[in-house]
Amino acid sequence: MTQTEATVHLVRETLGTDVVGIYLYGSALLGGLRPHSDIDLFAVVEQPLSTGQRRALVEGLLDLSVRPARGDGARPVELTLVVRRQVTPWRYPPRCAFQYGEWLREEYERGQLPSPVPSPDLAPLITMVLLADTPLAGPPPGEVLAPVPAEDLARAIVAGVPDLLADLASDTRNVVLMLARIWMTLATGTVTSKDAAADWALARLPEAHRPVLAHARTVYVTGAEERWRELGPLVGPYAAHVAGVIEVLAGASSA
Repeated sequence: MTQTEATVHLVRETLGTDVVGIYLYGSALLGGLRPHSDIDLFAVVEQPLSTGQRRALVEGLLDLSVRPARGDGARPVELTLVVRRQVTPWRYPPRCAFQYGEWLREEYERGQLPSPVPSPDLAPLITMVLLADTPLAGPPPGEVLAPVPAEDLARAIVAGVPDLLADLASDTRNVVLMLARIWMTLATGTVTSKDAAADWALARLPEAHRPVLAHARTVYVTGAEERWRELGPLVGPYAAHVAGVIEVLAGASSA
């Protein structure tokens, strides 16, 4: 049983008939899994989760998910759940019922459990789920989820920029790539893979900022060794430049 199949089985065993649909999205479908890619799954359920159900999902995912990816093919798993009536009809901000990701592992290993919270990040996630259109259980996502209006997608991704910048030193590769993808999405209205967004942004970046994004793209695609110490003086100016472009685009879109 693959990690994807095992995660689907875990969700269905834990939540039973409350499961409306389970969907694959992200890198697996936007150009293929890369060395550092997660397996991204999104589930829609009918009822809020009980404490016992949350605990069972967390315990199962702590066993199923790994970071970093291993040579045997095991990868980090990211699982997001929503209650259907909390996202359909669409409203902003949407509400996340449950989320597991490896960046939360330490909290969950200490016994913390995810709580339902408003989550603007669901706007790009739902957009990607609808674009991927890949059900692993249940009907196609377009029969379950409402489309996200362009203005809500834009304000959701812009709202996440300050948190990204705060993680620049600790998660450099991912932040560098995500800034490029936010820029592309605001400019074009499309959501694509991190490496495709990097290609788009590299053609538009001033030459001085290209080495940072080019290196992040290479590491993402090939799994090459990261050398941020060497590029360190260039990372901050790159991030400031792209964040500035994003701010201008966001202002134009809201005008």
